[in-house]
Amino acid sequence: MTKRTTAKYKIDRRMGENIWGRAKSPVNRREYGPGQHGQRRKNKLSDFGTQLRAKQKLKGYYGDLTEKQFRRIYSEAERVKGDTGENLIGLLERRLDAVVYRAKFVPTIFAARQFVNHGHVEVNGKKVNIASYRVKEGDVVSIRERSRQLAIVLEAVQLTERDVPDYLEVDHNKMTASFVRTPALGDVPYAVQMEPNLVVEYYAKN
Repeated sequence: MTKRTTAKYKIDRRMGENIWGRAKSPVNRREYGPGQHGQRRKNKLSDFGTQLRAKQKLKGYYGDLTEKQFRRIYSEAERVKGDTGENLIGLLERRLDAVVYRAKFVPTIFAARQFVNHGHVEVNGKKVNIASYRVKEGDVVSIRERSRQLAIVLEAVQLTERDVPDYLEVDHNKMTASFVRTPALGDVPYAVQMEPNLVVEYYAKN
């Protein structure tokens, strides 16, 4: 299990954006960065800084992945035929914790990782407790019978701050989600602009 080293709202503050679109984000009140000099950090970023920021934002969005994890996913995206940036998004969205989050079975991506690790999720009827498990098109992700009445699940289903994307077919009565297809960047309902092309540029130079 990946150790969560940064609180989710600290990521929002560091980026200066409400990257998950949550009503409780501190960025809704203060758009400047954390610390006593936060309000003065408005210097124009260099090309490197812009690329690094795009990478940090994407890593943070998917539960603050470690650099080793993220680099491994990027390397795989690079090997697959097609646009590397689009491939990267597709691979990130196929993570089991991302599917659980997108299906609105839990309120946050961090909760999704913990939910999977604690054994509450099945893929095609078999328990899977690895958050980075790669879901394939046609796979059915479901909440285990004994976990369907947990408060975190019941509350998440009622959330109005985000919708289920159309590359998933979700039945909240049965607590199942079918992974219909691997999404492109334009299909993913990010609350802020993600720029995987800048991530590609970052790794090309570093």
